[in-house]
Amino acid sequence: MSVSTSVPAHPKNNAKIAAVSGFVGSALEYYDFFIFGSAAALIFGKLFFAPGPSAVLLSFATVGVAYVARPLGAVICGHLGDKFGRKKVLLLTLLLMGTSTFLIGCLPTYNQIGMTAPVLIVALRLLQGLSAGGESPGSSSLTLEHAPDRKRAFYTSWTMSGIMFGIVLSTLVFIPVASMPEDQLLAWGWRIPFLASAVVTVIAFVLRRLLEEPAVFKEVKAHDEVVKVPLVTLFRHHWVTVLRVTAMSLFTIINTIINVFALSYATSVVGVEKGLMLTVIAVANLAAVGMGPLAGILSDRVGRKPVFLSGLVLQMAMIFVFFAALTAANVPLIFLTGIVLIGLAYTATNAIYPAYFPEQFPVKVRYSGMAVSLMFGLLLAGFAPVISELLIGGDKANWVPVAIFAAAACAVSAIAALTAPETARTPTPLLGLKAAGSRHHAPSALAADKVQA
Repeated sequence: MSVSTSVPAHPKNNAKIAAVSGFVGSALEYYDFFIFGSAAALIFGKLFFAPGPSAVLLSFATVGVAYVARPLGAVICGHLGDKFGRKKVLLLTLLLMGTSTFLIGCLPTYNQIGMTAPVLIVALRLLQGLSAGGESPGSSSLTLEHAPDRKRAFYTSWTMSGIMFGIVLSTLVFIPVASMPEDQLLAWGWRIPFLASAVVTVIAFVLRRLLEEPAVFKEVKAHDEVVKVPLVTLFRHHWVTVLRVTAMSLFTIINTIINVFALSYATSVVGVEKGLMLTVIAVANLAAVGMGPLAGILSDRVGRKPVFLSGLVLQMAMIFVFFAALTAANVPLIFLTGIVLIGLAYTATNAIYPAYFPEQFPVKVRYSGMAVSLMFGLLLAGFAPVISELLIGGDKANWVPVAIFAAAACAVSAIAALTAPETARTPTPLLGLKAAGSRHHAPSALAADKVQA
């Protein structure tokens, strides 16, 4: 008896609505998340910490704090998303991110309230991390489950394009802010991008309310197949996959090394103007916005592995070229290498994982599996700026250890990806099932899922 791979029929535009919502929601939520990174690199060391040589290091550490909270957010959001539905959790993550970001813009500084200032900013950064822990995994899972089998990478790539566009927005906002006179910037100018999050949160919330739950999740719920404790099932039956996907996600340190460490390195060590470096980051990420869907289309045609691995190999080479161009202060070369590194190499891998990672897990633990694995991997990305600062030590111009560190993380991701199954041609109901390789030996997709989970 052949396995049923069908799910209840739904309007054809559900996939498009999910993709657009994923793009806009992720862009607006990660605008909130990444303006913190720009502020940490350029401003927070002067505002929220005691003056001294450790202020920059402590400011970088606040970026990493959110990445510590992300696994907890992944556990909570994954549990709720697999148990009660993707849409409700995505609305919750959006409100949490928007509120915490707005409150950061209201905080008094170290000069005003002393040590309470860094405590408060760390607490709000933790809330941002809890929200981010559930955002991209939930959006990716929902979009993937709405998408046609042969276009899953294309539709889910819009979530990552949205995140990259969020980086563009946050960077563009900081260009005029960073160009303000120093006294105005530190007095009130830095607050503008954070307070503006109130507007973007409302827009994203309204859009997300249009979403429906995916048909494949509704089928599981209708058959009373929802797992009571998804996390227990995940680690009991899919722990190898969790470890694999965690390792595959280590390449994401490229993002924070470029957007946070390289920004600080270029402006404080090399002497590149803040506005110019922010423009480089914005242009490179804007290129990534356009390249993401193209990488998704290619992956749907040739498979996940070829595109994913090609991006990793190119990143390992380009990180050295980019830092060499940066150190030489060669502006045209900085733009060119930044676009190739972020807009092409990083995007080839980054745009694929919203399909490739959740495709490794069955529907009943998909949100949890994607969220937990990705967020554990992103811990390294969160602390990559701090690690990079420690690696260069007293020799601030010595960027080579940082490039080696980034390339090594990409190499680990590549090795893990080589052990992962190719999922581009697997029907959506069979994703993550051991029976997926043999489509004629189970009575139904749900039955196969029940046997494994």
